[in-house]
Formats: sequence, structure tokens, C-alpha cells
Amino acid sequence: MEKQEIEKILQGHSFFRELSPAQISAIADCTTEVTYNAGDYVFREGQPSDQFELIRSGQVALEIFNPGKGAVTIHTLGENAIMGWSWLVPPYKKLYDAKVVKLVRALAFDGKRIRTLCELDPKLGYELLKRFSKIMSDRLWAARIQILDVYAKNG
Repeated sequence: MEKQEIEKILQGHSFFRELSPAQISAIADCTTEVTYNAGDYVFREGQPSDQFELIRSGQVALEIFNPGKGAVTIHTLGENAIMGWSWLVPPYKKLYDAKVVKLVRALAFDGKRIRTLCELDPKLGYELLKRFSKIMSDRLWAARIQILDVYAKNG
């Protein structure tokens, strides 16, 4: 995919909206197109976290391992979702598994390079931190709902 096409996609996506053209261009330089097949794991808990994805199509289940039950889906992501935030927070390790449910086509962002961009452009860093904080909050909320559901069934 050409850089101009990536920039157009980013400019039209709500997560990247209102970033400057220079910031969009810099982020596009850190972006590649990826595909994951159903049944694949995009990442596993404990792996180094050095990228995040914008899901263009498909579906991914975010899972945690429950010793008594096996994999438990805590959240499902689909088209236009941003997947992955631990690339931004030390120690840069994945905290759950991401299993592909339906063929995924995505844009993958090099987290290490984007962290460097954020150091060089604190405004960009602050904007991304605000946006990823919302994602972290949403994932915590989803986990909370799952925990309440487990206790309601077992209570």
C-alpha cells in the first residue's frame, strides 16, 4: 500500500482525526499492511509489545487464560478498532492474547518508532496518550463486566 493511501485512511479514521498533516505523515512512515488468518494469534500474553493495529476488516477476540476454564474472551474487536496499547506503557509486554476470529486485514504501526516520534513531538505524544487512555479504560471496563458475569454465574 502506498504511503498516500495510508495517510488518507488515517485522516479519515476517528482515532487519528485532528492530527496535523505532518503528524499523519510521520505516523504513516511507521505503518505497514498486515493480514492474519482465522485461528492465528496476533500476539500472546507476555510477548514484547512493539506495535499496535488498526483493524480494517475482520474480527479479533481478546482473551485471558483462566486456569479452570481455559481461554476467556474479554472483548471482541472488529472493523475500525484500534488493537494494542501496551507498546506505549513500560515494560512493553502484552497483557492478554489476541486471537483472530475472522480473517483480519489491518494496518500495523511500529510502536518503537512512534514512541520516538512522541519524544520528538510532545504534542503528538500527548494526543496519542489521551486516545490510548480511552482504549485502556474501555478494555478495563470490558474485563470488569466479564468478572461480574463470572461471579454472577458462580454465585
